[in-house]
Amino acid sequence: MKEAQLEQFLHYLATERQLSPHTLNNYSRDLLRFLEFVEEHRLAQWADVSARHVRQFAAQIHRQGLAGKSIQRTLSAVRSFYRFLAREQWVEQNPAEAVQAPKASRKLPNTLDTDQITRLLDIPVSDALSARDLAIMELIYSSGLRVSELVGLDMQNLELAEHSLRVLGKGNKERELPVGRKALQALDRWFDYRDQLADYTQPALFVSSRGGRISVRTVQQRMEYWGKRLGITGRVHPHRLRHSFASHMLESSGDLRAVQELLGHEDISTTQIYTHLDFQHLMQVYSGAHPRAQKKDK
Repeated sequence: MKEAQLEQFLHYLATERQLSPHTLNNYSRDLLRFLEFVEEHRLAQWADVSARHVRQFAAQIHRQGLAGKSIQRTLSAVRSFYRFLAREQWVEQNPAEAVQAPKASRKLPNTLDTDQITRLLDIPVSDALSARDLAIMELIYSSGLRVSELVGLDMQNLELAEHSLRVLGKGNKERELPVGRKALQALDRWFDYRDQLADYTQPALFVSSRGGRISVRTVQQRMEYWGKRLGITGRVHPHRLRHSFASHMLESSGDLRAVQELLGHEDISTTQIYTHLDFQHLMQVYSGAHPRAQKKDK
């Protein structure tokens, strides 16, 4: 009976919800794992499963090495399945509704150190594409832009005389950012070449070889190309450059609130995730600031 109801749910996902084969495979794998747990605990019907059982199940798959993100997905599948069972009037309650998975740890890209940044931003400019690519990478590192923010920039967003730009971030929130000297120089060089690719009526700051607004995928591909060509360790991509910006700014200034504003984070805890201080720097700050950590004068 339990297997038949599970099959009906998967059929519902495929026909009424029209989920992709990949998503269906995930649902099927996660729910078969749950079915195995239910059978091991000799629960005759889905209605016999309690919230305590679901918590035990989550703990079990956690012990088996399943990552937080995978546990979240599995519990989401169980919750959806019980909503279906309730809709069909096979159960009265959803035992998975209040069960939360352990928070998934966020994996961040490694930063580029200052030597790698110098090598990456010393690319030979010989044509419009290399001039554009250098300006793109300089601007991301200079202002900590998200790649979506970068590709959305128009010419009118730049305030060259003020050394700044206006960017539209997440939630359609606009913020003003400083632009560094090296990035301004790279932009000037890009403007010398830009009319080779784009008509003067094109508002986009950065354009593709066909003259339209550049895409996120093209930016990613070009950065990966330059990373490989210049022998940079690990894959070079926009978020790695943004993360390097944030880390270097925080290491130099120690001003978490300022870095939060520059990155456009709503919550400062997000900035704490994206940035880090090495332990040696923390010890230096502690030793210099804490009254009971300072060495006594001899």
